[in-house]
Amino acid sequence: MIIMEAVLGCIALLLLVPVTVLLAEVLLALTTRGHQATAGGVRPRLAVLVPAHNEAAVVAGTLRALLPQLLPLDRLLVVADNCTDETAAIASAAGAQVIERSDTTRRGKGYALDFGVQHLRADAPEVVVVVDADCVVADGAIDQLARGCAQSGRPLQALNLMYAGNNAGLSMRLAEFAWIVKNQVRPSGLHRLGLPCQLMGTGMAFPWSALAAATLATGHIAEDLRLGIDLARAGTPPLFCPAALVTSVFPLSNEGVRMQRTRWEHGHLGIILSDGVRLLVDSITGLSPRLLALTLDLSVPPLALLALQIAAVWLASAVLDHFTVAQFPLRVSSAELALLVLAVLLAWARYGRRAVSLGDLAFAGVYAVLKLPIYAKFIIARQLDWVRSKRDGDES
Repeated sequence: MIIMEAVLGCIALLLLVPVTVLLAEVLLALTTRGHQATAGGVRPRLAVLVPAHNEAAVVAGTLRALLPQLLPLDRLLVVADNCTDETAAIASAAGAQVIERSDTTRRGKGYALDFGVQHLRADAPEVVVVVDADCVVADGAIDQLARGCAQSGRPLQALNLMYAGNNAGLSMRLAEFAWIVKNQVRPSGLHRLGLPCQLMGTGMAFPWSALAAATLATGHIAEDLRLGIDLARAGTPPLFCPAALVTSVFPLSNEGVRMQRTRWEHGHLGIILSDGVRLLVDSITGLSPRLLALTLDLSVPPLALLALQIAAVWLASAVLDHFTVAQFPLRVSSAELALLVLAVLLAWARYGRRAVSLGDLAFAGVYAVLKLPIYAKFIIARQLDWVRSKRDGDES
């Protein structure tokens, strides 16, 4: 029993880190003002890079939102990556420059980005903005990203939101809320202190020198997180740009949702395991507060998993406490539950009302339990290769 108490106590103490970081980010986000500052300075010459794999159904809408935001010297480059549909033809007809890549052995968004960057080298822009082919870029977002990137000399990440769509069920609305916490609330808290944020895969602006020197040609399933960490190590950690908005819609098909969540969450957890301790050591030995902040933010797992971890430790601690006098693990895990609930409620009150009602949040525990197969698969058969999520309207 003493060993069990020690193990549970250590696990509970470890979980204090991510839940405390989460609450701190939420509290800081609550202090942000309603309006966001806009970037000034000279608009740099830029290229918008759109990696696209079989996106014929959506790429035209993405380009329609982008083209009016470009100036005469700007470029719009679509990389039709291993496409077997009409993506290239549709993008070309919409007014974009299109290059096609065919390599079935080297698959993944990272390879597509590298292919596009290599093409741009002949006439390099000052800033490169990366936008996924299934996103809608709000008016003025490109200008904000370009100016902010040039002004700061660092990569910028737009506010990237995903919507559940019309007539979405409770599970998808809760997923939208979790996305708001991850992509809006937490980076807003970091931004409040001028600290860096993680890259989110779309709505990213890079100084040409930083992107051209980065290692992009990998098949990593979380290429955005990996790139952000690499840039932070190189001395240019990304900044959040809440004034620029990029949106998309969750897939409606169960298969599409499953594939999307598996890729995101397995990639995130894999990077925590592979890079977390090393980043912590590097940030401490290198006396780098910015890298430390990025490392602590990375330590926060997906919200559903964090809730499941804390609940599991609390339950085991309650059982142990019932049969012994060991109270320390139960006290710590109870405090963690309270901190988690407080963080979720505060985030909902300020940012999440548009996605879910307070009554909907009562079912968040069920939503977390339904994601158990994704986390079990991470242990048993982790996804390592990039796989495109099945879109609505894709052929079976």
